[in-house]
Amino acid sequence: MSAISREDVAHLAVLARIELRPDELDRLATQLDGILDAVAAVRELAGDDVPATSHPMPLTNVTRPDEPRPCLTPAEALSGAPQVAEQRFRVPRILEED
Repeated sequence: MSAISREDVAHLAVLARIELRPDELDRLATQLDGILDAVAAVRELAGDDVPATSHPMPLTNVTRPDEPRPCLTPAEALSGAPQVAEQRFRVPRILEED
């Protein structure tokens, strides 16, 4: 018996706001069941001495200190702008406001 039913897939599709045809529900139920079987097999192999990981290699985020540096003045930043309004770049309106 399948661990995930056609109705489960239909429910997941509604939650994800995905429209699926009836033939897709059957196909995805089979595929998702296969995925769940594979996850269960891995879970059986991983003992208590194997730590849970999200990536096979250790990752370290490389950052630099946040130090103030010289930058452009507002006038310098706006010097090449085609249009300026109130020390800001002026751009064409794309959304109508009510």
